[in-house]
Amino acid sequence: MTKEDYMREALIMAREAFEDGEVPVGAIITQNGEIISRGRNRREKAKNALLHAEIDAIDKACRTLGGWRLWNCELYVTLEPCPMCAGAIINAHIPKVYFGAYDLKNGSCGTITDLFALPYAFKPDCEGGILREDCSEILRDFFKKLR
Repeated sequence: MTKEDYMREALIMAREAFEDGEVPVGAIITQNGEIISRGRNRREKAKNALLHAEIDAIDKACRTLGGWRLWNCELYVTLEPCPMCAGAIINAHIPKVYFGAYDLKNGSCGTITDLFALPYAFKPDCEGGILREDCSEILRDFFKKLR
């Protein structure tokens, strides 16, 4: 599968979040080319600020693999990670992150700041803009619907 194929899988999770009244952000984690976990925003229904798509996917991947080090995994997420999620990615030792839409308000992988560039012990590599328009469109549609 290509990066775009994996991002389409993350978009499926974003659509699921959209249909559930959540901000439509979806994430998947792969290992050796296989999807090992899926996550989506769950903050509103769960009333929990921590339940971003990346955190949901990281939690499930850790449970699937039986450990917290995701050093041989890749994360695909439809929106650039925020500071909390970037920190979780660093702490989980995920070496490669791909995101779709840039986050002009909270983006912490290059837009507002780049936490991955700071001198932490672990530095993930990051690539943004994968299916950028598709990932941006679902967010625009969601917020248009709210207004």
